[in-house]
Amino acid sequence: MLASTLRRICPGLMAVFVFHLNSFCQESLRHSPVINYTLKIDPADFTSLHVEMDISNLPDTFQVAMVAHPGYDDRYWRFIKDMDVEDKNGKAKIIRQDSALWRIIVNDSRATLSYTLQLPPKERNPSTWKPFIDSSGALIGGTHSFMYVVGATNAPSHISLQLPKYWQVATSLTPTTAKNVYYAPSVEALTDAPILAGTLKVWPFTVDGIRHDVVYYSKTRISFDSASLVDAIKKIVEQASALFRGLPYKKYLFLLRDNAYGALEHRDCLTLGAPASELEKDLQPIIADIAHEYFHAWNLMRIRPAEFGDPVYKTPPLSRGLWWSEGLTMFYADLLLRRAGLPVYDSTRTAHLEKLIARYYNSPGNQKNVEEVSMAEFAPPGLLGDYIGSTHVQGELLGNMLDLLIRYATNGERSIDDAIRKMFEISGGKGFTNGDIEKIVSRICGCEDHQFFNDYITGNKVFDFNVYLQLIGLHATVSWKNAQQDDGKPAPDLRVYAFIPPNQADLQIGIVDPANCWGNAGLHTGDRLLSINDSLMTSRNDFYSYLRRVHIGDTLYIAIQKASGISKTRVVITGYQQAWVKIEEIADATEKQKALRSLWVTGKN
Repeated sequence: MLASTLRRICPGLMAVFVFHLNSFCQESLRHSPVINYTLKIDPADFTSLHVEMDISNLPDTFQVAMVAHPGYDDRYWRFIKDMDVEDKNGKAKIIRQDSALWRIIVNDSRATLSYTLQLPPKERNPSTWKPFIDSSGALIGGTHSFMYVVGATNAPSHISLQLPKYWQVATSLTPTTAKNVYYAPSVEALTDAPILAGTLKVWPFTVDGIRHDVVYYSKTRISFDSASLVDAIKKIVEQASALFRGLPYKKYLFLLRDNAYGALEHRDCLTLGAPASELEKDLQPIIADIAHEYFHAWNLMRIRPAEFGDPVYKTPPLSRGLWWSEGLTMFYADLLLRRAGLPVYDSTRTAHLEKLIARYYNSPGNQKNVEEVSMAEFAPPGLLGDYIGSTHVQGELLGNMLDLLIRYATNGERSIDDAIRKMFEISGGKGFTNGDIEKIVSRICGCEDHQFFNDYITGNKVFDFNVYLQLIGLHATVSWKNAQQDDGKPAPDLRVYAFIPPNQADLQIGIVDPANCWGNAGLHTGDRLLSINDSLMTSRNDFYSYLRRVHIGDTLYIAIQKASGISKTRVVITGYQQAWVKIEEIADATEKQKALRSLWVTGKN
């Protein structure tokens, strides 16, 4: 706007403005660090990764750090060893200032920093986003491997990979003309682009002229239907492109790994555990997970909560908006599958909503404040006290309620599609708040929605589903029945969990409902668990192995370590009840309600 005004009223002044702007940019570049990374894997040692940073344009004193992921900070600074910095005068001084922060004093404007990442012992069920190295492949890079210069998150860098000779490379980093050399325009781009390398299966496809690669890593031969898997993924991409009227990236990779579990989203790729043994039986669960993680390319990575800003070495603030980031992603993962004609877990949207509402009632923590449950998503257990809630469940239900509200207010001309599309259009790297969502929904529906947000987002009102279901001529009825095992017998109340907090070694117990048999016994989330019926509890595996042997009527003596000493709590195992939800048509539905229901049932805008 300023540039166009200057050009119109004063061409000469515009030229001066451009000259000084270019001078400013050039001066900034001269003082910005220039960084070249080298990642080395020694074919004789698959237990570690060696990293070198050749850095120019340095001040006498600078800091380096490792980025903390906002949700999955695996604290790989714990595994850094042999850190060394040299300039032209020899060794430089390194001072560790924090767990993930180092201060370095040099005698030159250029230095080489090197360190080794000694990988932790391999997990029995490895997380797909964590680094690994073996004889046939590796996952490296990202927040786990790279340090960065503090205060220079906009500094570009080149990354050179020194890998076993015949390994392929799959990464969303920008390739250069040199083999195995890549470019990252910023620290965020650098640390948000994992590198999968090794003997890879690569199945490409194109949507809207943009290449997508489905990349699969396995140490063994595979026999699942890869063509059907790729076809399903392509259909999901096509539906997302139709929703947002285009794709926001230049290339996208689906990095899938055999014999691993879990998933993590990135701007231009995803990592996901996809065991071949499961793919051979049924593609549907993996396809559903892919739909969810892929949708995050928009909703979380680009439409991001205000709390998730530039890369930092300390864990970012807890987010109040993850109900939108996670819940609306759940909403669209299901909806894109339906729009694409792909298999879904529930035959109809009504059946799907019935199960969602039942899940809402079955965990009392879901009826806690939505912003607090969002914050609890990445917080240590205990933020909600003796409750546990799901921001995914809350958010998906809120997405349905807002969708019905918008459809009714606009006579079916608009839907939640228009709201999330507008959220993407105005994101531009700026994080959103719940107030921003409220304004956009109000603008889309042309209605006053403040009461909705005041009741259900910032307030603590239990969701009133029927207020919104009746807008399309439906009504939900909730009934309670005894929970049953697969054999039809009453199920014991095992709604309790165990955890080990970050940076601690003690096993602690977690309560999900203070009114169940565990909460009634006086146990609280965070109690240090020592033993059950004199069987020592030192790991989560100990705890869950013991629970598998528990039946209704059993008495458990739980030894808890308190500040005052050791105490024993008596828990008598009972059964429990579960909510069952039935959604039916109302008898006197209007033609408008019926028409809106028809659109909603098919998932159309």
